[in-house]
Amino acid sequence: MAEIILGVIGPVMQLGQWLWSPAKRGLGYMVHYKRNAESLNLQIEELKVKKKGNQNLVDAFQLNGEEPEIKKWFEDANKAIADAAQLTGEVAASKNCISGMCPDLRWRYNLGKKAMEEKEAVNKLLEKGDFQTISVQVPHPIEIESTMSTGGFQAFGSTTKAMDQVMTALKDDKVTVIGVYGMGGVGKTTMVKQVGAQARKDGLFDHVIMAVFSQNPDMMKIQGQLSDMLGLKLQEETELGRAGRLKERILRGNKTLIILDDIWNASQTLTSIGIPSPIELQGCNSKVLITTRRLNVCHGMESNVKVHLNVLSEEDSWTLFAKRARKSFESVPFYEVARKVARECAGLPIALVAVAGALGDKDFDEWKEAARRLEMSQPANLEDDGDVFKCIKLSYEYLKGEDAKSCFLLCSLFAEDSHIAIQDLFSYGFGYGLFRDGNTLEGARAKARTVTKYLKASSLLLDGESEKYLRMHDVIRDMAILIASSEEHGHRFLVKAGWELNVWPNDTDEGCSAISLQDNCIRKLPDELVCPKLQILLLNDNSTLEEIPEAFFQSLNALRVLDLAETSISILPSSFNFLINLQTLHLDGCPDLKDISVLGKLKKLEILSLRYSGFKKFPEEIGNLANLRLLDLSWNSEINIIPSKVISRLSRLEELLMEGSFGDWGGKVEGAGERINAGFDELTCLSYLNILFVGICNVERIPKDVEFLPNWEKFFICIKRESLPMDYFTHSDSDCSRLLVLETTIDTLPSWFNSVVIERTEEIFYSECRGLKNFLVEYATKRLHGLISLRVERCHHMPSLMNTTTTLVPKRPVLEKLEELHLNWLNNLKALCVGDLPHGSLVNLKLLEVTGCEALEGTLLQPNLWQKLQNLEALNIQEMSRMEYVFESEGPKQEQAAFRNWREMTLAYLGELKSIWNGPAQYAIFHNLKVLTVSECRKLKTIFTTDASHCLMQLELEELRVYNCSSLETIIGANEGTLEDKIIFPQLRYISLRRLPELKSFYSGGVECPSLEYLCVHVCHSQFSFSASDFHSQKQVRVVR
Repeated sequence: MAEIILGVIGPVMQLGQWLWSPAKRGLGYMVHYKRNAESLNLQIEELKVKKKGNQNLVDAFQLNGEEPEIKKWFEDANKAIADAAQLTGEVAASKNCISGMCPDLRWRYNLGKKAMEEKEAVNKLLEKGDFQTISVQVPHPIEIESTMSTGGFQAFGSTTKAMDQVMTALKDDKVTVIGVYGMGGVGKTTMVKQVGAQARKDGLFDHVIMAVFSQNPDMMKIQGQLSDMLGLKLQEETELGRAGRLKERILRGNKTLIILDDIWNASQTLTSIGIPSPIELQGCNSKVLITTRRLNVCHGMESNVKVHLNVLSEEDSWTLFAKRARKSFESVPFYEVARKVARECAGLPIALVAVAGALGDKDFDEWKEAARRLEMSQPANLEDDGDVFKCIKLSYEYLKGEDAKSCFLLCSLFAEDSHIAIQDLFSYGFGYGLFRDGNTLEGARAKARTVTKYLKASSLLLDGESEKYLRMHDVIRDMAILIASSEEHGHRFLVKAGWELNVWPNDTDEGCSAISLQDNCIRKLPDELVCPKLQILLLNDNSTLEEIPEAFFQSLNALRVLDLAETSISILPSSFNFLINLQTLHLDGCPDLKDISVLGKLKKLEILSLRYSGFKKFPEEIGNLANLRLLDLSWNSEINIIPSKVISRLSRLEELLMEGSFGDWGGKVEGAGERINAGFDELTCLSYLNILFVGICNVERIPKDVEFLPNWEKFFICIKRESLPMDYFTHSDSDCSRLLVLETTIDTLPSWFNSVVIERTEEIFYSECRGLKNFLVEYATKRLHGLISLRVERCHHMPSLMNTTTTLVPKRPVLEKLEELHLNWLNNLKALCVGDLPHGSLVNLKLLEVTGCEALEGTLLQPNLWQKLQNLEALNIQEMSRMEYVFESEGPKQEQAAFRNWREMTLAYLGELKSIWNGPAQYAIFHNLKVLTVSECRKLKTIFTTDASHCLMQLELEELRVYNCSSLETIIGANEGTLEDKIIFPQLRYISLRRLPELKSFYSGGVECPSLEYLCVHVCHSQFSFSASDFHSQKQVRVVR
């Protein structure tokens, strides 16, 4: 019976719940209709704030000609705000029946339901409205100005005259295209860079962008250079499509100066790149400035104004020459010889600088010999370049050592205007027989760096985009190719790199010693290349090359350097066997190449680079390369088999680079029964190995004991189940120091490993390490005293980085050598340090970065921590949603010593940040701060306060950037009881205030910035009406709105 009753009651109760749930909801609509409407209005206010903050993204996207989902979001937001306003009006009307005695329940139900539905819609809009993570690149003036930098520019008579003519033309509204022409090496590029920087500084243009054409221009690369400087991302695949986008972006903007350098052919029309027509340029107040060696190019490019940059006068030539030679020429005979040498340079700055650098430290007899040789040198068939050639040739001949001369010529093998990787130059040079004074590859690499520095000091090479790259001026490169192609120097170089060739050139002959056809579109090679003297062959970056004929290498017995990187070859021909003298081989980026076993025949090979390749099994035949000294297998994620007893046979191996590659040491080979991969102990037995970049998927794969302790001078060892993406690290080749990535703690590592690696580690990176809860436990092993950089990321079981209350801390300083500290995405981190650290701890810390630590509330840096950071240079705090203050001060104001070297502070995406200081501001520590950036701090109402105004006026702040702070009302807030005195920022030269809808004033008192050069005020409160004059600058101020 009970079962029957329960069987009936159960479904009835369930039915009742089903019926009650909507009834309950409906009752809630009627009872809480006002509360629902009020809650909706609160969310509408939040939506309005987010809408204001997102307005800049709409502006940026419109400027770039894009129509993203943000436009739809804005339309929906506007509709939601309008609907909410209408609903609020209905609530205010208070519809009743019977004069308020009996409420209209149906009306209340509809109103409450509508309020809830709109609230849900607004919630979704708020969730979708976080567009700040979208990368919108608005061109930054400082970045472009730094690109325009020309270093120690020195203007002479002819240069000043030409610059004045160009500047006058830039100010003429009727002029749209200006052409600067003159001989190669006369200084056209340097001059237009200087003009660009000056025009930008004077406010003639909002944007100055530049691209280099050269003799064989790559149009897509040129379009990329221009678009990058405009902050425009080109996704189109064709030149025509990219040209359309670039043109649209230029027309949407205003006042853009487009510098096109080194144009050789008038047929290279501006419209084909994406440059608007002259009439269209006038419409957007933009201009084009070109440089060329030929006047007819200026005519062909429809230049309104043509400016000739002449050579230097004799007196200006002497001034430049004497300055670069760094000699006094005290005796009359010496002075006369030096003047004669300078005259032979024919007023060309590039020749004057090169010859002065070559002769600067030579004695009188050598100067006389140089003058004689310059006077006698009569190069033929060089048209206008004859004077340059004899000067560059003289500089070449005066280089000390064959390594320097050969290295200089090797630089000409790279494509014009390319940034030459010093590692590639070293690899080619070492295979060619250079830099072999030392006993190790690392010593040879150091020699290569020394040689390139010497060539730069001799004014024959230029700095590259970073210290790992260099460049060669196109004029000097032309001269180097001429030298390398002349019989008298025993060279025959054929260089057609970057010529966009799609067929093999016809002018190769048996006398060639080096052929460079890199960066072309060659599809087919000759059946056999008969060049018995050929030592260098560069075919890299011919992605269209799919096949190498079987007999192609048959006659290349003398070949020492071969580069086939970034080609589409799938098979290596059998004629590879004939490369019996090959020393350097590059096969990087050949994903279709699966079988490389033939390489085992190259017994003299010393450098083998196989980065980004496609093979899965490392061939056993490679073990036959007894002379191999460098093996690079980096970023080969496909490799899953390395047979045992292969790497251990490479007895002379000095450098093994395998980051982002194989890590399954000693693991079972899938589908091969009991067969296992090579064990990690094969690396420890290589007695010459001194540089090791390697991954280990499991700490258990590291042997417990080793027979011999290895001596790894440099290492990058990643002990992690999955290797980290390559963009985590800026290291390349062997320039890293001693870096260790850990997914485990030090106590799990063998003692020999601790001795060889941990005690010498300079950079350590804990990634997803479950066992890491207090770094002081790791430090207590007494093995990390040389640590320079510490990075902790996604270690979610760490409540604090350091806790001295739970771990015994030695009396000596902790992390006294540490220079960088990065703490990223630590979900459970609540404090950086609990308890006090010994005196002298963190004394050398230069960079502190904390990002995405959501659990950290209140104040980031307590007094017991920040007072130790006296050498801090940069502080970067981002994406901390609960943090309210950066610094905590204890009690009344104290006189704190300034951070001596502080240069930069960035505060971004700090949703709860109320103030930089919690308590009385200690601005004295900010004294040396140069750059302050604050963005996306929605609750921040002021940046500085006047409770320490005397300290504010002592700040050396140079740049102030404040973006997207929706509640910010003033930059400097006056505290109660403080006088609104005038505040002076003596060094402040750059102010950018963007998208600050509540900003009404900079400071209620007076502000003086005597050094101000740039002022941007964009999308701020209507009451904020500061102009350049309000800052009382003593310099010309560029104003952007």
